[in-house]
Amino acid sequence: MLNKEQIAQRIAKEVQNGQYINLGIGIPTLVANYIPKNLDVVLQSENGLLGIGPFPKESEVDPDLINAGKQTITMVPGSVLFNSAESFAMIRGGHVHLTILGAMEVSENGDIANWKIPGKMVKGMGGAMDLVASAENIIVAMQHCSKDGQSKLLPECTLPITGIRCVKKIVSDLAVLEISPEGGFILKERAPGVSVEEIQTKTAGKLIIDGPVPEMSFN
Repeated sequence: MLNKEQIAQRIAKEVQNGQYINLGIGIPTLVANYIPKNLDVVLQSENGLLGIGPFPKESEVDPDLINAGKQTITMVPGSVLFNSAESFAMIRGGHVHLTILGAMEVSENGDIANWKIPGKMVKGMGGAMDLVASAENIIVAMQHCSKDGQSKLLPECTLPITGIRCVKKIVSDLAVLEISPEGGFILKERAPGVSVEEIQTKTAGKLIIDGPVPEMSFN
């Protein structure tokens, strides 16, 4: 199975030149460290920053410079700071090409649940609902199963929904999957050492296998 860094590394291969990208809290923030140097992309944080760089070295840490997950970050040349109203105007206006975020559940129709577990206190829903309703492309970074072994890729989400029919691709610790327009998880790649049979066993939703499934490549 992949660790969090490897999930981020694989997702970085999906990044295209010229994109404006929002990175969600958790695994998605690690993607910034693996974007190829030859690509000209701009990373946006909904708390008001356009132009996020890699995580800082200890000597570079600025406690006043944080992302939406309250992690310290760096800025690249040409970065811009602004308020949340302007940030969400960018998001709601459809100016973010790619959103990468985590999820607690994804359904076979591309629904996502990632903001609340009933009975547990949350500080707020954050910007996820705006992001999934507005971005051109949404990729989910997640663990395939919960800590107790239950699949997170389901026929229907059981937790409160963040957005419907919005997820395009999932990169989990076991596989790369795309959402079929007709419903179902299309298995595109598998993690090194992970069998198709294991992925089938750990996917509760409809799994579509169309021919041989290659192992992931990180080059």
